[in-house]
Amino acid sequence: MGQPVRVRPADPKDGRFEEVGTTKDVSQDGVYFVTRREGYYEGMLVNVMVPYASNARQKNYEYSGQIARIEDLGNSQRGIAIRFRPSASKRSPD
Repeated sequence: MGQPVRVRPADPKDGRFEEVGTTKDVSQDGVYFVTRREGYYEGMLVNVMVPYASNARQKNYEYSGQIARIEDLGNSQRGIAIRFRPSASKRSPD
């Protein structure tokens, strides 16, 4: 069962965007989701909220991650594997 996920670039040089999607796989080491967005690249640093709740009643925790793998799935879809960074401690964004 997929979980809601929010991904944002951690480095301003990668632009300012936010993507909300659904995970295809989640582990203690990272997440995998499918997107049509271009602009992700291997090694890119990202901030990840999983599970993500858009309502204010639930607390979200943000993790620091890095794009580990990108797969071309056809039909303009790409699979994005994000590995959580070892020094990342979960934090609640303000």
